[in-house]
Amino acid sequence: MKINIGIPAKEREKVAKGLSHVLADTYTLYLKTHGYHWNVTGPMFTTLHQMFEEQYNELWLATDQIAERIRALGSKAPSGYQAFARLSAVKDEGDSPDATAMISALVSGHETLVRTARKVMPVAEKAGDDVSVDLLTQRMESSEKTAWMLRSLLE
Repeated sequence: MKINIGIPAKEREKVAKGLSHVLADTYTLYLKTHGYHWNVTGPMFTTLHQMFEEQYNELWLATDQIAERIRALGSKAPSGYQAFARLSAVKDEGDSPDATAMISALVSGHETLVRTARKVMPVAEKAGDDVSVDLLTQRMESSEKTAWMLRSLLE
């Protein structure tokens, strides 16, 4: 069935492609944060364990919003580890470092996600896709705030 939401098909495809990268970054960061939640140790255990849980829950909800936006634009949302690994700029170290290294890695991951979203923003703006612009703004705001909070633990 033809989609007629006021955004031409080619523009919708470009936005969806960009959002696919945002989804992959978000999902990869979700997995990393959840793994760190399970494996954090040390004197900041309780604080970090709870903080990481709040963060992975927020990221999990975001993955659904992003994927559903991609679908609303008429594209398939990427799924599966291979697709996310190919699309994501967030690095998956695949291990559980000490607490300080976890915090640093999450700061880097959130900053990467912000940069990815920022690259997609002009594509969505050019397409007149205010819904995707709003979604990207929310992602950037959340990850910028999370990165700031995590960085404050390293000072």
